[in-house]
Amino acid sequence: MTYDWKTNPNRTNQQPDSDKPILSVPVSDEQWQAVVNNNASYDGQFFYAVKTTGIFCRPSCKSRVPKRENIGFFENADQALAAHFRPCKRCKPTGQRLPDEEWIAFITEYVDSHCDEKLTLEVLALLSHGTPYHLHRTFKKIKGMTPVDYIQHVRIEKAKMLLTTFDDPVSEVGESVGLSNTPYFITLFKRKTGQTPEAYRRQQKQHLKEAFSNGT
Repeated sequence: MTYDWKTNPNRTNQQPDSDKPILSVPVSDEQWQAVVNNNASYDGQFFYAVKTTGIFCRPSCKSRVPKRENIGFFENADQALAAHFRPCKRCKPTGQRLPDEEWIAFITEYVDSHCDEKLTLEVLALLSHGTPYHLHRTFKKIKGMTPVDYIQHVRIEKAKMLLTTFDDPVSEVGESVGLSNTPYFITLFKRKTGQTPEAYRRQQKQHLKEAFSNGT
């Protein structure tokens, strides 16, 4: 049984996004039903990978069923690893436990790249094939903050950059970092920085003006 994978030569090997290798042959109904039904009798016959998350699993994995168009199959775990997919934290397709540092690194990379989307502890747990409790506990152990704290940190840092660089309304800045509720965005920004978004923007512009004046 051979599966033909095509690889985008321009992709970065470690990014868990849609540039993952794409299966060039149709997924059979039999394989798909094995995944949908978590059929353990197919364990060892193939492994399935989800190109949107960069994770591969056993057919029996109890994680949320991915979209059919986002999955492909490997004959063995070594093939999936060679294509830079990570083993699932839940079903452990390699038979070994994924190091916590590597698991959390995947999650932080995902947050960094998708902070404008809806991100919650539950969403990250589903994406990373773990439980919310275990993710919360492990993330805090590795990063020194909770996943929610990290999401907020990334969003506020990106908002600071946008406020300094562009003149977009505060509401649009908030929406660009996944905080479409403007009052909440302003409240969170002030709690994290001590200033409202508009006050921060004025201060940064003043600093830039002074720096420019001193340099001339």
